[in-house]
Amino acid sequence: MSNLTILRTYAQKADPSSLSPSILFTHSDQFLTIFDAYPKAIFHFLVLPRTASTVSGYITSTRSSSASDAALTMADFSNLRSLLKHPRAKEVLDDFKREAEEVKEKIVEEMMGRYGFKWDLWIGFHAVPSMEHIHLHIISSDLCAPSLKNKKHYNSFHPKEGFFLHLDEVLDLFEGGSSTTTKLPLSPSQYEAILKRPLACFKCHSEMKNMPTLKKHLQEEWEKQKEREKCLRVEKNATGDKRKRDTDELEMRDGAGDNSKHSRKEE
Repeated sequence: MSNLTILRTYAQKADPSSLSPSILFTHSDQFLTIFDAYPKAIFHFLVLPRTASTVSGYITSTRSSSASDAALTMADFSNLRSLLKHPRAKEVLDDFKREAEEVKEKIVEEMMGRYGFKWDLWIGFHAVPSMEHIHLHIISSDLCAPSLKNKKHYNSFHPKEGFFLHLDEVLDLFEGGSSTTTKLPLSPSQYEAILKRPLACFKCHSEMKNMPTLKKHLQEEWEKQKEREKCLRVEKNATGDKRKRDTDELEMRDGAGDNSKHSRKEE
């Protein structure tokens, strides 16, 4: 099984639950979400449109579409660029967004359970993907993971360089409510040139001389963020405790006042 086409193989599964728990995160009638095999951050998932002929997915869909009832083929799902040529592109991308929001809620729940706080999640496509079958990345904004190894990896997820196409920005291509768009703003070669740009922290914009320096810097940024969140939780808990003490004291004073009035009445 080729690594280049493995995502297509997953998408054609009639029963995604047959996939290993180490692969499958969740699935619905039209999508499945898997763990990225080489995560570039603490949380990194891929959302794939399902194409099995036995499910109510896109290949066999008979849903009426405001844009067109044109059938979608496997070729249309090759990548984002091929999908954008289809009259039902916006319909599919809107579905991607709904699915991503549901997956995001599950990830945030896991963030809270494991770390006690949540942080940003980026949702988007690679302008020039390395694997067949369109897939949407949902990745946490720490970019701290052993598999983040080189400049190409980092720049492909940099949130501001332009190779990582945020889903909302892709949807903005459909101007004036149009259901179709012509193409992505840049050619594949122009997007690939972005991957060769100098390394720079996406938070502070400082340039880094090499990947080890950048990874160390990102880890330090992440540790600082965790410490800030820890301090905020301590402060919040302290404020909550003080508020509870103040409330208890007020209730006790009110209770004492009521008892005093009651005693005077009895006299």
